[in-house]
Amino acid sequence: MRRAIEEAGRQGFAALVVAPSPDLAYLCGYGPMPLERPTLLVLRPGVDTLMLVPHLEIPLAAASPGGRVFQLVGWADGDDPYDAAARLLPTGGRIGVGDRMWAAHLMGLQAAVPDATFEPASAVLGRLRAVKDDDELVALRRAGRAADETFRQILGGRFQGRREEEIAADLGDLLVANGHTRAAFTIVASGPNAASPHHEPGGRTILPKDAVVMDFGGELAGYFSDTTRTVVVGEAPEGFREVYELVHEAQEAAFRAVRPSIAAGEVDAAARDIITAAGYGDLFIHRTGHGIGLEVHEPPYLVRGNTAELSPGCTFSIEPGIYVEGRFGVRIEDIVAVTPEGAERLNRSTRELQVVD
Repeated sequence: MRRAIEEAGRQGFAALVVAPSPDLAYLCGYGPMPLERPTLLVLRPGVDTLMLVPHLEIPLAAASPGGRVFQLVGWADGDDPYDAAARLLPTGGRIGVGDRMWAAHLMGLQAAVPDATFEPASAVLGRLRAVKDDDELVALRRAGRAADETFRQILGGRFQGRREEEIAADLGDLLVANGHTRAAFTIVASGPNAASPHHEPGGRTILPKDAVVMDFGGELAGYFSDTTRTVVVGEAPEGFREVYELVHEAQEAAFRAVRPSIAAGEVDAAARDIITAAGYGDLFIHRTGHGIGLEVHEPPYLVRGNTAELSPGCTFSIEPGIYVEGRFGVRIEDIVAVTPEGAERLNRSTRELQVVD
C-alpha cells in the first residue's frame, strides 16, 4: 500500500480507490466477494489509509493482514455508501479506480464527487503487480511444475476415439491431483476446431491425423499456471509439421529476446517476424503473450505497439500460434520470468512435437 501511494503521487493522482478484486488482495491481503454493498480501500498521498466497509463485514476486514494498517470506516444498510465514500476522498483532482470495480459503484462515486476526474488505477497498480517478488515467483514456479506434470501424465492416455470434453475433464482432474486448488480452464481443440484459439471443448470425437491443441491452467496458492501444447494423433496431416516447427522456432526466438529494459512489443515482434517471413503472418491472429500472477491475464501484454519496458520479476506467457481454418492449429505456450541476465522458463515440459495414440 505504501508503494502504491508513492507511485500514485508520482503520477499525479489525488487518490486511488480499490474495490474487492485481485488488486485489493495484492495490496492488503483482503479478499471479500464483490457485492452490491461497496467495500472501498482509499489510498491518498499524505493521508491515513482508510477502508470503507459495510458494518456487517468489519470483523472480516479487521482480521485481514491489512487490518493492522488501514483505518476502518463502517457504513450501515440504509445509509448512502457513496456519500460516505465522498467524505474520504478529495473533492477534485484525478482519482484512480481499480479495474474490477462494478460500474454501478463507479457511477455512484462519480455522482458523489462530481468535480473529480476518474481514471483507471491500472497505470499504478498494474505496474506494481507486474513485477513479482521472490515469494510470488516461488508460487508461479510451483504452479508451472504442476502444469508440466499434468501434461506429462495426459500424454500417457488415449486420445483417438475420445471426445474433446473427456480430455478436458482429465486435464482438470490432473491439475488438481498435481497440486492446484482448482482448474481454471481446459481448452481442448481437435482437428478443424484447433484453428479456433479459444475453442470450448465439446462432443467432437478425436480422429486419426488430428492436431489437438491443449491450453490449460489452474490456481495454486493464489497464483496461476497457463501452458499450451499441441500434439498430433498418429500420422500428421499435410503441412502440419512445417507449421509446428515454425511456431516452435518463433516461440524460442521470443524467449531469447526477453531481457530487462526491452519493450514488451519487441518480444511480440521477435515471434511475429519469423511467422510473417514464412508467409503465415495473417494466420497469427493474437498477441504473443500476457502477464500472469494473481490473474491469468494481467499486465504486461506482449502486443504490437506496447512500449512498456520489462523488468526483472515480470512474468508472462509466450504463446505464438498459427491457425489454418478448417484444418488445424498450432500453439506452444510457456510462462516466462524476466531475470537480471535474461529470462527463465517456468514451464519445462517438452516443446518437441508429441505423437499420441
